[in-house]
Amino acid sequence: MLVDLRSDTVTRPTDAMRRAMADAEVGDDIYREDPTVRRLEDEVAQLLGKEAALFVPSGTMANQIAVQLHCAPGDQIVVGEHAHLVLYESGAMGAAGVQHTVVGRGGFFSPRDLEGAFAPAYYEPRTRLVALENTHNRAGGRVWRPEESLAICELAHERGARTHLDGARIWHAALATNVSEAVLARGFDTVSACFSKGLGAPVGSAIAGSRELVHEALRVRKRMGGGMRQSGIVAAGALHALLHHRARLLDDHGRARRLADALRDAGLETVAPETNIVLFSPRPGTSPLELSERAKREGVLVSPFGPTAVRAVTHLDVDDASIARAIEILVRA
Repeated sequence: MLVDLRSDTVTRPTDAMRRAMADAEVGDDIYREDPTVRRLEDEVAQLLGKEAALFVPSGTMANQIAVQLHCAPGDQIVVGEHAHLVLYESGAMGAAGVQHTVVGRGGFFSPRDLEGAFAPAYYEPRTRLVALENTHNRAGGRVWRPEESLAICELAHERGARTHLDGARIWHAALATNVSEAVLARGFDTVSACFSKGLGAPVGSAIAGSRELVHEALRVRKRMGGGMRQSGIVAAGALHALLHHRARLLDDHGRARRLADALRDAGLETVAPETNIVLFSPRPGTSPLELSERAKREGVLVSPFGPTAVRAVTHLDVDDASIARAIEILVRA
């Protein structure tokens, strides 16, 4: 039995999801005539507390649409340390002519940290966008609390900048904080959210905001090659995940805690998980790559995560028996 803990993107569609996709009512979404896509977009907009939403193929596209909506070449984006926007999107911001500056530590920052990013001189880059990531992947799935993110948004808006939330795992953050996704998205001009991380859909993300911004996002999506035709087939999988798989994310959080507790009890340095991501360090003398190779030979897949850490992510396809097996093998490895 292979236990794949590399990411929560490795899931397979459930039987019910496959049926929903097979039975989906479709139309040409370039003409905005796909009823399943429109239903998904309406559902996402409502959940995130925004006027409108747009279905896109990937989270990277959703984030990069936001960059192009808010910034012109030469502008600057403020991000937290190790932001997905910077590390995992193939340098797309640079390709768009937009630069970034990092504030804070570990992916999180305060209004005081942000204050110095606004430079008044004409020869300094204009800060046009402040972007947060919730949950924060490289921090181990840590969560921004709504009062923290709202304070950042208020300062950014006071200084004439817009705000974007990379909410790929916002569904996890909502359950971890016991508030709605709309509360977590409050104050942000745009929000991206993913259906293939945690929720278990095979493909798709969305970007949400005002009707005016989403109308312009439709143009940017087309320019990026993200316009799809009978995309209701994949949107149906995302809609099924959204309606049926959000509450069960708490199971993933519980299994992540179980895994972290067992690794800590075995003497491994472990970051206490807030959601479904477990970061831990191998024992001295073993590198993350060595540990991951040893575990792989015994049937457990994890990800080396920098020079000192290993990442394990719980998800829809990992049950209690899988966690028990992973604990045994990882401790031995």
